Amino acid sequence: MSVKVYIDGQEGTTGLKILERFKDRNDIELMRISEEKRKDPDERARFINSADYVFLCLPDAASKEAVSFVNNGNVRIIDASTAHRTNPGWAYGFPELSAQHREKIRNSNRVAVPGCYASGFNAIVYPLVENNIIPDDYPVFAYATSGYSGAGKKAIAVYEGDEKPFEFNSPRQYALSQQHKHLPEMQAVSGLRYKPMFNPIVCDYYSGMVVNIPIQTRTLADNITAAQVHEMYAEHYDGAKMIEIMPLMDISEQKSFFLASNTISGRDIMQIFVFGDDEQILLCARLDNLGKGASGAAVQCLNIMMGIDETTGLVR
Repeated sequence: MSVKVYIDGQEGTTGLKILERFKDRNDIELMRISEEKRKDPDERARFINSADYVFLCLPDAASKEAVSFVNNGNVRIIDASTAHRTNPGWAYGFPELSAQHREKIRNSNRVAVPGCYASGFNAIVYPLVENNIIPDDYPVFAYATSGYSGAGKKAIAVYEGDEKPFEFNSPRQYALSQQHKHLPEMQAVSGLRYKPMFNPIVCDYYSGMVVNIPIQTRTLADNITAAQVHEMYAEHYDGAKMIEIMPLMDISEQKSFFLASNTISGRDIMQIFVFGDDEQILLCARLDNLGKGASGAAVQCLNIMMGIDETTGLVR
């Protein structure tokens, strides 16, 4: 038996990638709004209330508007905007963080898909706080490299256009005011008492990202080693189907290793690395910003809500 699924914002990057993950599924009946009516509030409301599951792939204001259209209590919403990620009434769509997160996703009618940067950040920091490796008041700094696909249609057109500005050939730092839209989500979900610093860098390649968090072990109360941190991640994510804890390299291996940001572009997994030594540990999460950082994560949540194998339709 199939379920009715409507994607509000099906022409955007996230919506299109969700559609790709549905192409071989016979348990999904896709509801497709006509092009001329896709911004019509009444038509959108009709589609939303006729569906079993609705994906919101919209700007924040449009996402909130779409939720206000719901008058059918059985409609289950999966929101890929930033509008509801810190709302306690919504399940946070990262099932691997804890059994409680997974169960809330399974039983909720409202699920907020994590942001791409926040996915990598919380995958690293939540276990650190939860397992008392860092205190909740630790001054966390994160930086990240990302492809341009997460910047939206206009930016994609500039990057791929014939008149691309010279500066777009270089990695470009942004959100320098420390007001990035993912910061509230990073703090709230990870359990940090204070807002972390975050330095995102957009680069001239299409998709994939690495989120990096350095830890100076001398700032911690306990003598924590890189091997202990690696073991903690292996235990925390034991059994996770879409998160891989990569092998711990010795120093000689690390010296000749380059960590590319686009290696798993097109896939829906996340890889976590532990680098450095027992004095300075570098923690890295690699993912596709359109996969585990957006569309893949949204479909994974849908699968859990449907009670089927969470990897259905995903690329591992």
